[in-house]
Amino acid sequence: MNSISEKENCVRITRAAKKRAAALASAEDRPLNKKRVVLGELPNLSNTTVSVNEVHKQKAKTKSNTSKRTLTKKEGVFKEDVDGKPEDPQMCAPYASDIYEYLHKMEVDPKRRPLPDYIEKVQKDVSPNMRGILVDWLVEVAEEYKIVSDTLYLTVSYIDRFLSFNVLNRQRLQLLGVSAMLIASKYEEINPPNVEDFCYITDNTYTKEEVVKMEADILKSLKFEVGNPTIKTLLRRFTRAAQEDYKTSDLQFEFLGFYLAELSLLDYNCVKYLPSLVAASVIFLTRFLMRPKTHPWSSTLQQYTGYKATDLKDCVLIIHDLYLSRRGGGLQAVREKYKQHKFKCVANMPSPPEIPALYFDEV
Repeated sequence: MNSISEKENCVRITRAAKKRAAALASAEDRPLNKKRVVLGELPNLSNTTVSVNEVHKQKAKTKSNTSKRTLTKKEGVFKEDVDGKPEDPQMCAPYASDIYEYLHKMEVDPKRRPLPDYIEKVQKDVSPNMRGILVDWLVEVAEEYKIVSDTLYLTVSYIDRFLSFNVLNRQRLQLLGVSAMLIASKYEEINPPNVEDFCYITDNTYTKEEVVKMEADILKSLKFEVGNPTIKTLLRRFTRAAQEDYKTSDLQFEFLGFYLAELSLLDYNCVKYLPSLVAASVIFLTRFLMRPKTHPWSSTLQQYTGYKATDLKDCVLIIHDLYLSRRGGGLQAVREKYKQHKFKCVANMPSPPEIPALYFDEV
């Protein structure tokens, strides 16, 4: 009797396995429910954008792993307050200073930097507005495939570095974008989208072979130097120092910083700045937007970022213009993204039209 029962169990298990396999096979046969877009002829006009299909509005709510931080109420904060408590192994407090010193050396390495004026000196058929349109669309792609923001920053870095040394036709700019995101996804993501996904999202404008060929061209151009610090990398540490004696929500402060940082990716004029300077400028502007009547800089921030308020002025004003849509007003993907409730609607926060000049004076 026991042997008969065991046989019956085996039969039931085998049938169940076959049913699951059949369900998976039928699911694979169904078409992907992804929005596709062809950028095509990118216009060379100011403040314009391409009509792009809206990405799915309903996204699964992301869980925040942000832990509460204990900050001092004094003017300065101790190193362990910013870099984490010594007993917290995830914050690597004993090594934090060495790590960020190494990241700074990496960000100034000419091999990892784009030319500050590559569109004027190298490109003949690509304009700053075309670049902005491409980055804006890539923000939608990242949302569509639930790609982490670190991947987006690396993607834009690869695009700028590739265009610094390779003349590209505008019809291949979208190909460059998806191929760069493919590389960045493989570097950052646990489960990156595959080549077919990136072909599909362009409405199959490019073949799998073309994407793979462009991927190889990018890697050769970058000399396989694909791991470099981005604005987001440095923003994490600066944010901890910036939240000194703030009583507002940690998440609201962080989301506003993320929003401003992604806006900076849209503007070609920010390419010439080091990621650390852009990250510091984002912190300056975030503090200003949350407390317009308080000086946004401090000696603590100057210590941890390595920048004085005067060093940040030009970059801060560019990002502030982006925030007020005085620049790139037609590029809406980042703005729509951060109007969502899951990001605390930080894109809707009001801002004074001007930043007082005295805020850029020495602290």
